[in-house]
Amino acid sequence: MKGGKIAILKWESGFVPMGLMQLESLTGNSTNIDSYPFDVKFQEIEGANIETILLNPSQVILNRMIDVSKEMIKNEGVNAISTSCGFNAIFQKQLAKELTVPVFSSALLQVPMVCNIIGADKTVGIITANKESLTRQHLSECGVTDEMNYVVKGLEDYHEWSKIFTNPNEKFNMEVVKNEILDAAKNLYESNPELGAIVLECTDLPPFADFIREETGLPVFDFNSLAVYVALGVGAFKVY
Repeated sequence: MKGGKIAILKWESGFVPMGLMQLESLTGNSTNIDSYPFDVKFQEIEGANIETILLNPSQVILNRMIDVSKEMIKNEGVNAISTSCGFNAIFQKQLAKELTVPVFSSALLQVPMVCNIIGADKTVGIITANKESLTRQHLSECGVTDEMNYVVKGLEDYHEWSKIFTNPNEKFNMEVVKNEILDAAKNLYESNPELGAIVLECTDLPPFADFIREETGLPVFDFNSLAVYVALGVGAFKVY
């Protein structure tokens, strides 16, 4: 089953909002070892947090990611690199340019593929942790063009979810968060009758993917679908 190793670059411990730490306990989350049917190595990046990745992407943090990744590739046999937050999409091209192994920074890399497989008359829905922070550059770095049909739905206006930004030391009511995520998916679906699939930008959302499929009846792509795809490509995972 296992023949390679994929490294997941994580935020620095002690700087993760309490609610996100609760979500990390769920299988399917990008920082939960039980999410992976193949070998992974988690690597913290000093200074990586909600401010330096999501709100104000930092070149200093990018340089640290590159340096740490090069060392793991050279000394630990790592044959693919990912990150634990989809907003690292903004660093995709530079990471891929600097490193000698495949890099997949964000589930957003799947948007062009999904556009092609559902057809030009359908729209891809993107659910993100924060719509305002998801810029045109994030999308462009992942190959998403203005010609593609997509629509973005953010979670930042939901009260419980927004604690990530407003009250980072306060715990989530997990049932409320689940209902907020499903409400966002339902709203996205009902507001866009041409919707053909959903891509979850946020790496904390995959544990809810099955619930979203049930709620909307649509295919859902996320960090996990991308990770398995890359793992198959580099031989870290086999299905036969």
